[in-house]
Amino acid sequence: MMNFESRVGPDFGDNAPVYPTNGVPEWYRDAKLGFFIHWGLYSVPAWAVEHGERFVPTEDAYAWHQYAEWYGNTVRIAGSPTWERHQEVYGPGVSYEDLADRWDAGAFDAERFVGELLGAGAKYIVPVTKHHEGFCLWDTETTGFNSVARGPKRNLIGELHDATRQANARFGVYFSGALDWHVSDFPPIESDTDLFRFRRNDPAFSRYSAEQVDELIERFSPDVLWNDIDWPDGGKGHEDYGVASLLGRYFDAVPDGVVNDRWGVPYNGYLTREYTNVEEIQQQPWESTRGLGFSFGFNQDESEKHSLSGTQLVRHLVDVVSKNGNLLINVGPTAAGEIPALQLQAMREMGAWLRVNGEGIYGTRPWIRAEERVGVSRRYTASAGAVHVHVMEPAAGEVELPAELAGRAAAWADGTAAEETTGSDGVVRVSIPVGLRAEPVAMLTVSV
Repeated sequence: MMNFESRVGPDFGDNAPVYPTNGVPEWYRDAKLGFFIHWGLYSVPAWAVEHGERFVPTEDAYAWHQYAEWYGNTVRIAGSPTWERHQEVYGPGVSYEDLADRWDAGAFDAERFVGELLGAGAKYIVPVTKHHEGFCLWDTETTGFNSVARGPKRNLIGELHDATRQANARFGVYFSGALDWHVSDFPPIESDTDLFRFRRNDPAFSRYSAEQVDELIERFSPDVLWNDIDWPDGGKGHEDYGVASLLGRYFDAVPDGVVNDRWGVPYNGYLTREYTNVEEIQQQPWESTRGLGFSFGFNQDESEKHSLSGTQLVRHLVDVVSKNGNLLINVGPTAAGEIPALQLQAMREMGAWLRVNGEGIYGTRPWIRAEERVGVSRRYTASAGAVHVHVMEPAAGEVELPAELAGRAAAWADGTAAEETTGSDGVVRVSIPVGLRAEPVAMLTVSV
């Protein structure tokens, strides 16, 4: 997947704008787990070509896009599977934007929905306010193409915001800064090159985008401002709608807020890594983001074989945190506003694990290394006075202890004291309690 922090144009030379100096706040680094919510007009068709073991040539990647939230683009690629299915389901006379009036969110209960995310262990929630299709999920004054005027006839972001704040959790917003197909007239995007070529960079669009973000800041004071796919080049200078001015207003309003790295300017908060395996501890705080399946938006064709199990989800979280990252895992609701059962099961399993093992995740920092490359797979996290050894394969029955941790008081998450044995090979090992061997990850806390 593409990384965005290297996109820093245009070059203003000695006349470059002055950006904020805000770093990544400690609350964000302590939180470790957030939930993305990809819910929008694309949730009505709720379809993309299912991926997984399927091989898709690079030149066909956009025509066979794995992301259901890209339906509005993929459906315009003549002959694509999405184009063909749209004709079959809706007929040639129904455009993608016509689906706005078919969106019924009648089953959505924000309090119950947010409760599930927090029950799964989330400390912050980041819903999509506007994806690339341009359909806004709040009562914006900038366009009538929104969820209050059409479809649900509800301020969905407002409802999510209120429920999140009432639960004393952090609230963020996702915003598509440089892509808005509703107010653009370009051919469909069919390559990574098109991704940055077929987009508006004019001042009028730059101002339009800034006005929408200003609304989000004013109404919701988001703790996280998560921009996607860059910012229009016409708004990267000294203008009041430019990125530098916009971020200045944001931090004035939310001093302990944080932004990501997808603005296309020489400033970012934390780095984002999308569907990417990070090998080592990163010095700069970063965030792993992905869907529970191969799509962010709900794809009704995905099954268990395409989706993370609870065990896989827990192990992914532990791996990310051991390398100085946060996990922003995504839930993709149905159009009606319900979390699909397959996603809910994995989320609840992660929540159950975190209720027992959370001290080895929340508020931790990386240890001197993230993992071992030999022996039973394990990851490490550190907190005040302790190192947490996360055994990724507890069914192995025992695990090696590194020399730095041997001979110290240690206990498993169930309270069992660790008993060390030293083999003829000189390696110190501890036995994993039988009751923890079926867990996704078994955690041993060592006092240091």
